[in-house]
Amino acid sequence: MNYNTKRRIAALFAVPVLLLTAACGSDSEKDGASDGTVAEVKGKFGAQPDVVVPKDAKAADKTVIETVTEGSGATVKKGDFVRLDWTVEKWQDDKPLGGTWGQQTPAAKGVHPQSVERLGQPSQQLPEKVLNAVEGKKAGSRILVQGTAGELVGESLNPQSGLKATDTLVWVVDVAGAATVDSKAEAKGAQAAPEAGMPEVKAPSQAAATITIPKGQKAPTELKQQVLIKGTGPKVEAGQGLVAQYTGVKWEDGKKFDSSWDHGGATAFQIGTGSVIQGWDKALVGKNVGDRVLLVIPPALGYGANPSSELAKNTLVFSVDILGVA
Repeated sequence: MNYNTKRRIAALFAVPVLLLTAACGSDSEKDGASDGTVAEVKGKFGAQPDVVVPKDAKAADKTVIETVTEGSGATVKKGDFVRLDWTVEKWQDDKPLGGTWGQQTPAAKGVHPQSVERLGQPSQQLPEKVLNAVEGKKAGSRILVQGTAGELVGESLNPQSGLKATDTLVWVVDVAGAATVDSKAEAKGAQAAPEAGMPEVKAPSQAAATITIPKGQKAPTELKQQVLIKGTGPKVEAGQGLVAQYTGVKWEDGKKFDSSWDHGGATAFQIGTGSVIQGWDKALVGKNVGDRVLLVIPPALGYGANPSSELAKNTLVFSVDILGVA
């Protein structure tokens, strides 16, 4: 997931780098009284904003959170999964220090990489105080967060970034999507038997699936997939934040190498933009919320493009429960 966005934000902040409703209205909501100027944000929700600061203006002396435009979607709560567009600029400097707008992906036309986060959990791209500003806002909203680097970023500020704790930063965040999914959620329904040559999946409730590789069967050289449980929810679209439970094993020895159940349960990632391995992008776009999908992914569509990965030469087998989309 080495996007330019992640590289740039990593240079700005000393944090680790490792998954809609139209806006409406123009009412402004400000948290906290301040002396000084608040940046003006021009442009429509979903499009790259223009942050305007009057020349020689003094920045407000306290952190300001402002709803620039209010969406008409559900109110975002702590624990929700959110899909965000964002940009950050230094006061009176119109060059973005990081952001999602303008990033390109070869995976799908018309979509671009965005941040998919869970409120209440550490973000890989956004400072905690900026991410928390989304709570209580509606999906489809555009939010401005303005404050000093010391106040918003704190100890995570990278001294090599050239920024001082007293420098004012302006963030603009669009809440592109949101989903409420319990961390222990799982696909429900009768599970189909595996097709010929496909692994067997046994998925006990609230635990990682057990996936058994067929004995004596060579690993397929092409992507294989089967819907084991058919969901009735909406179709997954490229660019959405897909919320899922998953378990992955290696075809070669049947050993588990990862599972969402080992990391606190349901997780989310953007699908169809190259944020995950190609096999997931190719297979999961177009599936339905509520599906349990069995995937067999050859190295070329897995980690084969990354020779340094321990799984670069492995055929990967996943059981994926699609729980929601943001």
